[in-house]
Amino acid sequence: MSRAVQAGSAPAITPFHDAVTGTFTYLVADPATRCAAIIDPVLDYDARAGRTATRSAEAVLAALRAGNLTLEWILETHAHADHLSAAAWLAAQAGGRVAIGEGIRDVQRVFAPLYGFSAAECPQDGSQFDHLLADGETFPLGGLEVRVMALPGHTSDGIAYLVGDAAFIGDTLFMPEAGSARTDFPGGDAGRLYDSVQRLYSLPAATRLFVCHDYPADGQAPRCETSVDAQQRGNLHLRAGTTREEFVALREARDAGLALPALIIPALQVNIRAGALPAPGPSGIAYLRTPLDVFGRA
Repeated sequence: MSRAVQAGSAPAITPFHDAVTGTFTYLVADPATRCAAIIDPVLDYDARAGRTATRSAEAVLAALRAGNLTLEWILETHAHADHLSAAAWLAAQAGGRVAIGEGIRDVQRVFAPLYGFSAAECPQDGSQFDHLLADGETFPLGGLEVRVMALPGHTSDGIAYLVGDAAFIGDTLFMPEAGSARTDFPGGDAGRLYDSVQRLYSLPAATRLFVCHDYPADGQAPRCETSVDAQQRGNLHLRAGTTREEFVALREARDAGLALPALIIPALQVNIRAGALPAPGPSGIAYLRTPLDVFGRA
């Protein structure tokens, strides 16, 4: 599913929804220069069969080419635990620099040892990515400016991308009726997430917020766009008047009963390495790793 969204001099935004993981990928372009970025691309993965596919990424690539766009950036809002990233595949097909928040180093320091990665297999300095983005950093997208806002809490590497009147906020918040992201992963913290949401709420009320996930009820279409004002007035977990103490208590109570994401084990080992799949062994077969009795431990 995709539909073009434009607003005046704002960027042209085309969202793509992956129904399997509930993930939104965004193709963001400067209409004047035809320069583009792809945010949070999905690599299809069938966990039962251990098979990868590129159908989701191919749909984004087809739109890029149909629009005669030049791919400059492939941007991650964080190292996702619910889907594998197609960043490496897209870069091989269309170019573009792969970037993520500089907090990825902290995520790598936690998770690389859990997978038994050596320093050579997974350096913990973020060097797998073409660029690490700092809070407040800006960079051009054609004639547009992209500004980075650090949003730790769900993870330690969470960031948003602000382009014109739009902000791509990753997993920080969902649509208002769905609330906020979990904070029980290593590096997550409900208090930090509250503070990050306050940063979002300090943006102009009409700022368009594009979420990374939506899980609609049967018969309902997925939605990707909300606003600062709509979140302040109606977010299930964190409205304008919600105190830090109230939110932390609510978030931590909800997190205590959540199951792990279905793809967390395959996803993180790929995503902390910028979407690179493991190299094939002597047999020509590549292998993902499954640490036993590690994930999900209290």
